[in-house]
Amino acid sequence: MLWIPGVDEIPLSISGLQRDEVSVTVAKVGEATEALHTKRKNDPIGVRGPFGRGFALKKRNVLLVGGGTGLAPLRFLTQKLLETKAKITFLMGAKTKTELLFFEEIEGLLTKYGGKLLASTEDGTYGAKGVVTDFLEEVLSNVEFEIAYACGPEPMLVKVFNAAQKYEIPLEVSLERLMRCAIGICGSCVLGKYRVCRDGPVFNLEQLREIEDEFGKFKRDFSGKRTRL
Repeated sequence: MLWIPGVDEIPLSISGLQRDEVSVTVAKVGEATEALHTKRKNDPIGVRGPFGRGFALKKRNVLLVGGGTGLAPLRFLTQKLLETKAKITFLMGAKTKTELLFFEEIEGLLTKYGGKLLASTEDGTYGAKGVVTDFLEEVLSNVEFEIAYACGPEPMLVKVFNAAQKYEIPLEVSLERLMRCAIGICGSCVLGKYRVCRDGPVFNLEQLREIEDEFGKFKRDFSGKRTRL
């Protein structure tokens, strides 16, 4: 949880770790993130955490599926997986070429360590034209993976969830919800029987099946009311 004094506190995923420095990647989309973009070196911010449950690292053949800003935490996951010597296939998608976050860095890492990167853009400005899940089933039908990891827009995650069930592959996805307390008290991030801040944000296939009636369909607004995604 990142606190911008005098403005707000917002939940963010770690996108990198180098020596004693932790990185976050922030899109300018609201009051808090706009204020964060004005900060300079040595300006004070507050940090709480880390909270919740992260990805379980595997050591063999793994698949990563990321879209848009969901690529940020998958960058950090890629770094940690390579430490286990996992072989990575990464499906990376975005609306346009400039939104393929960390593309060159991840491409360099996977090339160095024998992984594979497949990129797609909705407008066709780089890689294959289409959404990243358009190519998911072709990959799953040709390669056997120990696990798939995914982060991105929830409609995309639902498609990954359906494909994982069809091809009987373990899956972990990182979800995004409104989070205020980050410790499971306020209830703003409730999703079915779970609180995303405390029980997630990473959920496995079995947990997603338990909340299938809400996953990809509903979220909570600032009043706590359930609304459609």
